[in-house]
Formats: sequence, C-alpha cells, structure tokens
Amino acid sequence: MKSVREIRPLQTEAEWDQFTLVSANAYPGVRATDDAARRRLKERAQQMHADPIVKVYGLFEAGELRGAMRLYDFTMRLHGVDMLVGGVGGVGVDLLHKKAHIAYDMLQFFQAHYREKGAALTTLYPFRPDFYRQMGYGYGRKINQYRLNPADLPQGSRHNVRVLDSTHRQELADCYRRIMMASNGIMAQFDFELESIFTSQNMQRYGYWADGQLRGYLLFTFEPIPNGNFLRNNIAVRALMYEDAAALRGLLGFLRVQADQIEKVVINTQEEDFHLLLHDPRNGSQNLIPSGYHETNTQGVGIMYRVIDVPRLFDLLAGHNFGGQTLTVQIDLADSFWPVCAGRWVLAVENGRATLDPLAQPDVTIGLDIADFSSLVTGSTTFRQLLAYGLAQISDVTFADAVHQLFYTANKPVCHTAF
Repeated sequence: MKSVREIRPLQTEAEWDQFTLVSANAYPGVRATDDAARRRLKERAQQMHADPIVKVYGLFEAGELRGAMRLYDFTMRLHGVDMLVGGVGGVGVDLLHKKAHIAYDMLQFFQAHYREKGAALTTLYPFRPDFYRQMGYGYGRKINQYRLNPADLPQGSRHNVRVLDSTHRQELADCYRRIMMASNGIMAQFDFELESIFTSQNMQRYGYWADGQLRGYLLFTFEPIPNGNFLRNNIAVRALMYEDAAALRGLLGFLRVQADQIEKVVINTQEEDFHLLLHDPRNGSQNLIPSGYHETNTQGVGIMYRVIDVPRLFDLLAGHNFGGQTLTVQIDLADSFWPVCAGRWVLAVENGRATLDPLAQPDVTIGLDIADFSSLVTGSTTFRQLLAYGLAQISDVTFADAVHQLFYTANKPVCHTAF
C-alpha cells in the first residue's frame, strides 16, 4: 500500500535537522560538511522562514522528510501592474528517494498553492533548464557576464558617490522601488533580502546621490585571482541599480578608478546593449567567433516564468494596452504538466484592451506550448520570433504582425532577485 504524502511548513527542530541534511546533500556546493556549517545552513533557512513572504515546506512520507523547498510570495511588476507571483527555490530531494516523483509532487503543490492564493504566474531559477521546461516553464531574459579592465569603463561624476551604511536602508529601499515602478519584471524587495545587504560582512556598499536623493547604488565584493597572490583581486559586482544615466556613469566611474588595486571588474547584467558603454568590450580571451567577431562576454539562461491561471492573468492585465490592437485571437495552449491551462482560450482585444470571451468569433488562431506562451506574455520573447522558430503556429499569416504587436513590449522583463 502506497504511503500518504503530506506537504506542509516545517515545525519542529527535528524536522529542521532533517531539512538541513537533505539540503546539504542536494546542494553539496554549499559545503555544509561539518557541524558548524550545517548549523549556519539551518539558521539561515530559519531566518528566511521568519520573513513574511518566505516559508520553508517539506514533503513528508512515513513520518520522514523526503524533500524540501522554499516558497516566496513575490510582488512582481509586470506591464505596469504589481501582482502576486509565486516563487520556489531550494528544491531538494533526499538521496535515498530520487526518481520517486517527489520533485513532481512538490511542484504540483507549489502551483496549486499559488493558484489558490490568486497568482497567475510562478517563477524559479532552474537547477536544470530542460527539466523545468518540460514542466511548462519558459525562459526569461538571459544574463551577460562581462570581465572588464577598469579603464574600459566610462568616466562619470564619482564625486557624488558615497559609502552606504545601515542608516541609508530606507533611501536604498526607496531607490529600488522607484526603479521597480519604471521597469518590467522586477520583484519588490523583501525584508530578509534588504537586511542581508547591510549585514553581509564582505559586501561593499556605495551610492550615487543627486539633490539629496539616492539615485543609484552599487554592491560588490573583492575576489582573489585563482592561483594568484594576495595583491591580485577582482571586483565582483553584485548589484548595479540606477535611475538615470548620471547615476550609472557615476557608479561606473567609481569602479574605473579602482584600476590601481584590482585587475578585472566582473559585471552581470541583463542589458543587451551594455557593450555600447565600454571603451573596449572584449573580455581578454582574444577569441574570435567566428572570424571577425570578438568575444566580449559569456551568457546564461536562468530565471523562468510559468502561467498557472490564464483567466486570472488577463484579469490582472485588464488595464494593460496590448499593442493598441483590435482583433480576436484564439489561443490553443498545450500543457501536459498543468492541464488547467491547456485548451482553447479566446482573447477579444479592442483598442488594446483584452478580455477572455469564449463566445467571441476569432479572427485568427495561434497555437503554442505553455512554456513559450509564458515567455511571450512576460515580454521575454516575441511572437514573430516564436513563429520563425516553429515554436508557434498561426492559422492565417496575414495576422502575424497584429499578433506580434499584441504581445510586444520594448521593456523586456528584468529580475534582480536571487532566490
């Protein structure tokens, strides 16, 4: 007889100890190999669990913890709307119980949990992109890592740059919120995340001020050069947030003058045109890809999004302008992992305002997988691109431009939240 599985928040110290063991084995890279390291891992998880938006859940079977995950009640700004988006992180399965659908059951619970709470979207960072794509998660924007000589950064008014400390917590939170309001895809900061900025022992914190207001900030750590000596270090930028060009150039100008102390500035950015800022964007590898194209940066996929409630999504986006279009589109969605989203959805759009109307007569029908639809509605890709790749189908190509405009946004989603 199959034992009953229960998924719920952790409660007792014994359960937290089981969680620590499962997490340490699932993520050996955290190096929780001794009592002190395991205690720190448990305490950090308990601190996160105490945050109002974070809860650590376990999957229990026969009285034992078989898997664990963290759930986040994120507020994400999507197309000008602040909405609840469910996040999941730290998904781990006990080594003795792999291939027993434990991760599957936890993801099903995660999505049902947030659908019941009124969320239309969920999000995660994949340990394996292919695994989560099969579960209907679509790719967000890629990240670009630049390894730059400080002298290749632009000059700026660094005289407005000052050290930030815990007394500036509110100014930093306000700056972040203003950036969020003007952007797409950014998630609101939560208490544990904000507190970590000022309690980290290794983090360097600098802000750019103008007219008495914090207009941007820079967080970074010093990192030793592998196999180097104590005099050889890089700066690894953890956050570069700015409201305007003056703040950006001021913070980059501050990094530029560190050339006497550091060898490279490592910057991770989701901005596709960042190379335009640089005197020389090459990363020092001297690679050509192919002949004539100089290697500038490495790229990676990370953040993934998923629609879990189609009607709720379009209710939340009722005030969004879908490209100023007037047409009725039937959207045929394939979704084997979460069948509630699969099937026929008729979207009636008038002057850019969209509503679902199953009785409306469609002008055109499009078909795609829920993963690609999720990337499309967040603005991570375009309909024209999906069509060109054969990832979307359309019944009448004369409507392709109209459907493209329907979902197009120049403001691609950005995520600055690690979870």
